[in-house]
Amino acid sequence: MKAVTDSHPKGNAATTYAVNVVLPCLDEARALPWVLERIPPGWRAIVVDNGSTDGSPDIARDLGATVVDEPRRGFGAACHAGLLAADADIVCFCDCDASLDPGLLVPFAAQVAAGEADLVLGRRRPQSYGAWPPHARAGNVALARMLRRRTGLRLRDLGPMRAARREALLALDLSDRRSGYPLQMVVRAADAGWRVRERDVPYLPRTGRSKVTGTWRGTWNAVRDMREVLREEPAAARLSAPLEVNR
Repeated sequence: MKAVTDSHPKGNAATTYAVNVVLPCLDEARALPWVLERIPPGWRAIVVDNGSTDGSPDIARDLGATVVDEPRRGFGAACHAGLLAADADIVCFCDCDASLDPGLLVPFAAQVAAGEADLVLGRRRPQSYGAWPPHARAGNVALARMLRRRTGLRLRDLGPMRAARREALLALDLSDRRSGYPLQMVVRAADAGWRVRERDVPYLPRTGRSKVTGTWRGTWNAVRDMREVLREEPAAARLSAPLEVNR
């Protein structure tokens, strides 16, 4: 695995670290070339196929990605399979539908590597009206409010683009394997006193139809899964440090 050498944000010393990018995938053959050509040099792309029937796994392999098969359907199942398959100190997550440019993850990983944040999240900024359907945006706002009541975190988005250290993520013992996985990561990170940061990222119209937010029913199912996550009782051991969120 090739490591990335980047300048330290606070000085001239060089910091060397390895990064894997987990890309959950379900029938994303059209989007994969665009996504994979934007993986930063030296980073390892892990495409987790969640039951595609359009040849996505073969396309990903041909483009140099590591392909992991996760037959159990669910966004969380795919993300966690990728986390388990990762072998880098820092793991990033990004959708595989060409709505987000994985090249934008470079400063996310740099913040984690520099010890300035424990979890960095991408705040999606739509670049066109159709990039983020109104019902999906409304659901996101509602969940952000519920998250604030549950954890105190003042987040503005619960998007899929993020970076953290692999061992720390595994220690969160994430259990959701459906749409609640990204939220559970944030909730348990907050309970553990992690320093959480947000960075703005351009949000583009996805290639193809979303399996979650493409319909009202899909959005409702996702909100239902996330409400279950928010009902979790915080573990006493995760309540010892203050919370911070800055962009």
